[in-house]
Amino acid sequence: MTRRETKIVATLGPASSDPALLEQMIRAGVNMVRLNFSHGKAQDHIDRARLVREAAKRAGREVGIMADLQGPKIRVGKFADGKAQLKTGQKFVLDATRTELGDVNAVGLDYKELPRDVKAGDVLLLNDGLITMKVDAVKGEAVHCTVTMGGELSNNKGINKKGGGLTAPALTAKDMEDIKTAMSFQADYVAVSFPQNATDMEMARQLCNVAAAEYNHKPFLIAKIERAEAIPKLEEILRASDSIMVARGDLAIEVGNAAVPALQKRMIKMAHEMDKTVITATHMMESMINNPMPTRAEVSDVANAVLDGSDAVMTSAETAAGKFPLETVVEMAAICVAAEAAEEVKLDADFSGKRFTRIDQSIAMGALFTAYHLGAKAIVALTDSGSTALWMSRHRIHIPIYALTPKVSSQRKMTLYRNVSPLLMDTSADRDTALAQAEKHLKDRGIVKSGDIYVITCGEPMGSPGGTNMLQICKVS
Repeated sequence: MTRRETKIVATLGPASSDPALLEQMIRAGVNMVRLNFSHGKAQDHIDRARLVREAAKRAGREVGIMADLQGPKIRVGKFADGKAQLKTGQKFVLDATRTELGDVNAVGLDYKELPRDVKAGDVLLLNDGLITMKVDAVKGEAVHCTVTMGGELSNNKGINKKGGGLTAPALTAKDMEDIKTAMSFQADYVAVSFPQNATDMEMARQLCNVAAAEYNHKPFLIAKIERAEAIPKLEEILRASDSIMVARGDLAIEVGNAAVPALQKRMIKMAHEMDKTVITATHMMESMINNPMPTRAEVSDVANAVLDGSDAVMTSAETAAGKFPLETVVEMAAICVAAEAAEEVKLDADFSGKRFTRIDQSIAMGALFTAYHLGAKAIVALTDSGSTALWMSRHRIHIPIYALTPKVSSQRKMTLYRNVSPLLMDTSADRDTALAQAEKHLKDRGIVKSGDIYVITCGEPMGSPGGTNMLQICKVS
C-alpha cells in the first residue's frame, strides 16, 4: 500500500459492522474508528469496539477508537404522520409544553429551553438548515414563528439558531453514562459535541478520568467545533483539549456556509501552532452513500483538507450506512496520497525565529531539521507518551516518522498523528541495547536496509515521560 501521511477516521455503523468487511477497511487505510453514540445502545458500542480490536489484530495493525458523544438534543418532537409539509409564509409554533403529536401547525420540543433562548426577530434553522423560520413572538413556553423557507419537517429534526446562542450544556446525563460505557472498553479518544468554552472540555476530562481510573486509562479529548459561540473561544478550547474536529455541518448552519472554508483553515493553523491534532469532518464523500465514486467537488474538498494540514479526514454516513463503505476508504486514501505529493516542504521557514524552551521539544525539532537536510530514510522516536512524535508531526517533511513505544495506549493515540506510524516495541532500560533493538525492529519490518541513514531520538533514563534528550544519526550496517 502506498505510504500515506493523512489519517482516515471511519464511522462504524450497520453498513460496516461485518467483521470481514471491517478488516478489509482497515487494510485499505482506516486508522481510527468512530463510534457514534447518537445511535445505538451501550451494548452495541461495546460489541463494535470488540469487533474493531479483533479486526485490527487480524489485519496486523493497531487502530484507534473514538467515542463520539451525542451532546444535547436540540430537536423538535414527533409528528402524528411522522412528518409535516411546511409552506413558505405559513405560521408555525414550536411548543415546549405540547404533549400531543405534531401537525402542520405546531410541534412539541425535545429541547425545552428553546423559549428562553430565543426572542422576536431571531432566525431558526431546522433539519440542517433546509427549513428556516423567523421568530414572531415567545408566549410562555410557545415560540410563534413564520416559515421563511418551507419543506418537509420530520420527527426529531435538529434546531439551530442563526448566529448561535442556544444555552444547552455540552454534556448531558446521557453523555455521562456514555462516557462510562466508552471507558469500559478504553476508548482512545472521546469527542465532545457542542462545547462552548474550555470549562465544557475540562468537565468532560474530569468525568473521563474518573470513569477510566479503574482501568488505569486516560483518554484524549476531541472538541467538536460546531457552535458559533465556540469560534471566539477557540484558543481556550484548544488548550483544554488534545484535538479538535472541524465539524462543518452544524457549524455551517450557525455561521453560514460561506464562512466555513476560511474557519477550517484558521482552526487547522491554530491547532498546529498549539501542538494539537485536527480532524476535518462532515459531508466529505457524501455522494458515496449511494454512488461508487465521489464527485469532483468531494475530491477537491478532501484534497484541500489535506493541503490545509489536517491530521485526519473523516467519514460519517458514507461508511456507517452507505452502500460503498470499503470503496469510500479506498477513494479517500488515494485522494490523500495525491494531495500530499503536491505539498511544499517549508521546514526552514517553520523554524525561522522560533525558540524552544523544552529540551525534549528541541530534540524533536532537531531531528526533523537533520533528517530533512541529510535526506534520511526515516525519523525514529523512542517515546513513552508519544509527545515527541506529536511535535514532529506538526511539520510537513515527507520523511516517515516511526514512533516506537512500549505502551499500547500510546500507540493507539498516535494513530491520529499525521505522518506518524506508531509501532509497539518493548525497549531495554539500557540505551545502547534499546537503540540496537530499534534498528532490528525497523530492519525486520523492511523499513530500513543496509546503507540507509535514519535519525533516532530517545531519552535517558529510558522510559521516563518527557525525558527525550538525545538525537543520533545512524547508518544501517
